[in-house]
Amino acid sequence: MKAAFYTLGCKVNQTESEYMAELLERAGFEIVSPSDEADYYIINSCTVTATADQKTRQNVRKFKRKHPDSVVILTGCMPQAFPDEASALEEADIVLGNKNDNDILSLINDYNISNNRIIAVSEHKTGDSFEPCSISKFSERVRAFVKIEDGCDRFCSYCIIPMSRGRVRSKSPAELEKEIKMLSDNGIKEIVLVGINLSAYGKGKAFDIADAVRICNDNPDILRVRLGSLEPDHITDEIIERLSSFEKLCPQFHISLQSGCNKTLKNMRRHYTAEEYSELCNKLRNRFENATITTDVMVGFNDESEADFEESLAFVKKIRFEKVHTFPYSERKGTSASKIGDSVSKQKKEARAAVMIEETEKIRLEYMQSLIGNNEAVLFENEIEKGVFQGYTRGYIPVRVKSDEDIIGKEITVSIDEACGEYCISNSAH
Repeated sequence: MKAAFYTLGCKVNQTESEYMAELLERAGFEIVSPSDEADYYIINSCTVTATADQKTRQNVRKFKRKHPDSVVILTGCMPQAFPDEASALEEADIVLGNKNDNDILSLINDYNISNNRIIAVSEHKTGDSFEPCSISKFSERVRAFVKIEDGCDRFCSYCIIPMSRGRVRSKSPAELEKEIKMLSDNGIKEIVLVGINLSAYGKGKAFDIADAVRICNDNPDILRVRLGSLEPDHITDEIIERLSSFEKLCPQFHISLQSGCNKTLKNMRRHYTAEEYSELCNKLRNRFENATITTDVMVGFNDESEADFEESLAFVKKIRFEKVHTFPYSERKGTSASKIGDSVSKQKKEARAAVMIEETEKIRLEYMQSLIGNNEAVLFENEIEKGVFQGYTRGYIPVRVKSDEDIIGKEITVSIDEACGEYCISNSAH
């Protein structure tokens, strides 16, 4: 039997797809590309925006239309947050929530016996433990995303995630240590720790995010450790000091901003001001050599005025992020912001997003051009085309170099000779 995964959304979803794939592989399934013929197509959904829901619906229908005799399985955040809407997608033969990922094999077996449609969405509850999600390998040969935290207790006014993910819960350090050993034994060289609210790892427990980094840092076969998206108000001076002691931790920090306007941040129910965020960026850049800071910015939230947008844009330009992911606000049913209404037109949102993207891409290109002439350690991950390999600096800048030998999985110091908007180019390796 062949199974294919089509994953939408964040790195946590990618990790969960890898976990489910391993469950099926151990049961004798062959995992193939979603572009191949398969007996089972698993769509792991995202629901963070209305557009994400639309993509989920489109893909469920597409796979059923193209493969009418296959079993289409819908899982992930969309059925967890909106079980009735997911159930209404009749093209999905099995619908399960992300809390039920561990049941995918038994649900497939039940479906094969009964040939009746299955809906299995269990509600997240306060006090839930961290669901099993350890992996031994990753589809990428060099870098693996490792889920160590799930859920969020923040309830930002625009966000549906607490409904789709439940409350904060964390993987135990002992389980994490075993997982890192399995991954390193299978050739993984870089670990990216991920979670829904990663910086809340260990909340209510006797461990925290610095302990997770230490476990990865102590594995002799792991070359690099990265952190996924972080919430700014969780990164204390003590955490910064402890993180700075780990030599394998890459000094690249993705710290969610959402807006540089204090009025908008308050309306979003974010737990910091623009001034506090700026102070954190200064601390990180002062404590970590060659630190890079990346972020997410939302435009057009609720009643964001032109002045509010300009304030946010000015703040983003002041911080000079090395990369910014910009997206327009999308109202989510069930959030507190959805009860207020959305007064910013789609046209204004798109126009503001275009301005934000243009300005932040200029800053990114200037940063990449500033690297020309530098020698940078690059961990190579894949072969873009014959004889051209791509990897990443510790600051997460993509670099391409020509090589007659396979350098995937090797960390090599190269000179940065050119920079474009997408990547840097090296003409030689040291």
